[in-house]
This record gives sequence, structure tokens and C-alpha cells, in this order.
Amino acid sequence: MHNASPLELRERFRGLLASPMSFRTASVFDPLSARIAADLGFEVGILGGSVASLHVLGAPDIALLTLSEFVEQATRIGRVARLPVIADADHGYGNALNVMRCVAELERAGVAALTLEDTLLPARFEEPLSELISVEEAVGKLRAAQRARKDPGLALIARTHAGAQSLTQVVQRTRAYQDAGADGICLMGVRDFEHLETIADGLRLPLMLVSYGSAQQWDEQRVARLGVRIMVDGHAACFAAIKATYDTLRAQRGLATDTGLKPSELVARYSGAEEYLGWAREFMGVIA
Repeated sequence: MHNASPLELRERFRGLLASPMSFRTASVFDPLSARIAADLGFEVGILGGSVASLHVLGAPDIALLTLSEFVEQATRIGRVARLPVIADADHGYGNALNVMRCVAELERAGVAALTLEDTLLPARFEEPLSELISVEEAVGKLRAAQRARKDPGLALIARTHAGAQSLTQVVQRTRAYQDAGADGICLMGVRDFEHLETIADGLRLPLMLVSYGSAQQWDEQRVARLGVRIMVDGHAACFAAIKATYDTLRAQRGLATDTGLKPSELVARYSGAEEYLGWAREFMGVIA
């Protein structure tokens, strides 16, 4: 199998951003899934922070994964990659200086692009998971990322949650990120086409739309005309692999496989989600 170089994959990804079309991501979480995605003709893959947390730590997506652990998994994938991979770099694992380290390490890992979000992480106890940092801090992180990047082909995509703020605020943030030199804008929480249309109006950058389970409701040609080049379908392949493992091991033990448990329920059970929530209540719930 021919593995493409990082430079070649970044050039290919830049071509996707410059295309008039929209492309759906494959969820890649280890070397084999990356090879499968390329073999099936996917143009781009994505390594999600949530799936990396599951496969590396067996833990829920609550900012427990360290940068080095995420980079190690990205490196394993990058070593065999034959398609461009976007790394979900969360908030850059800290402040603007941490972002610089994050970009340097992921660039060496061979990813074609990375997303940097303006979410406040780790989330404060019993506060919305979509609480955001200030625009000024987010812009500082983007500029730090550009300073740390050695290969200009590496795409830096600014991510924000459109459903966690007013339309005016979304427009302000996305324009600020555009002016700060981001290579693209990643949007979560977009309600519908009209919402997307208003946000996209005036943006010159390619867009990345995170739909998580609702991708089929979006008309690809329609969103492509608004500049959406990358559509993230979620991480169904990762969840399906967990469900298949569970069913196979039950069958091997002579147990019934028709438990009715959904993949999301298995993930919650085996990642210890309730246990972590209990610890959060115990140690973070009461502040003197």
C-alpha cells in the first residue's frame, strides 16, 4: 500500500477546500480505520477528540485526554494515511502558548488540518458544554497557531458553536476569525439552512459543518453553494465497532446478543461516564 506524504495530503486537502463541492468525512480512529476509509474512496478523514478519548483512555469526552496522548494516536494514523486527516484539536489543550505546542506536534504527526475551537475547556461543573471564551482570546490562539505552523499547507480551521450564541455573536466571531487569518470556519449547532445562509453571508472562507447524526437532512449541493466544503457526519464507525465488539464477545461467552443496548449506551457504560459525573459532583460541585 502506498502511503502519501504529509505534504501531498495537505495539498490534496487544500484542493478540497478550493473545490466547489462538499465532502463528507470518514471517522478514523486508528490505522486500520484510516486505511479502510481511503480504500473506500473517502476524500478526507477526521480524528475526533471524543473517539481518541474512548480508544486511548476508555474515558468520556470531558477533556481528560492529554496532548501527547492525542498526538500519539494521530501519529499512528499519519504513519499509514492515504487520505488527508483533520485532527480535532479541541481548544488547543490550553492557552495560546499551549496552542503553539499543539500545532507543532500535530504538524509533525502528519495531519492535513486541525480545528481549534473557542469552547471553554475543561467545562465548568454544571455549566453548558458550549460555554465560549472571549473573541479576543480565541483570535490570540489563532494567531499563535499561525506563528507555530512551519508548513503553510497545514490548514488551521477555527471552530465555534453557532447554537450557543446569538446570530449577531456568531457573525462577529466568524468574521473576527476570518480577519485573523484562519483557513476555514468550522460550525457546530447550526439549526437549519436559513441559519447557515445568514452566517455564511459575507464569509470568504471555506466552511466545515458539524452535523452529528443529522447530515442526511442537508442538501449537499445547496450547502456547497454557501461554501461548505467539509461535512462531518459524526463518528458512527467508532460506535459501530464498539457495538460489534460487545456483541461478538457476548456470543463467544454463549450470551444472547439481542440486549437492545444502543452503541451510545455501551459507550456511556464502558467509558465510566456515571463514575466521572459522580467524581465531578464530589470534588467540583461545592466550591467554598
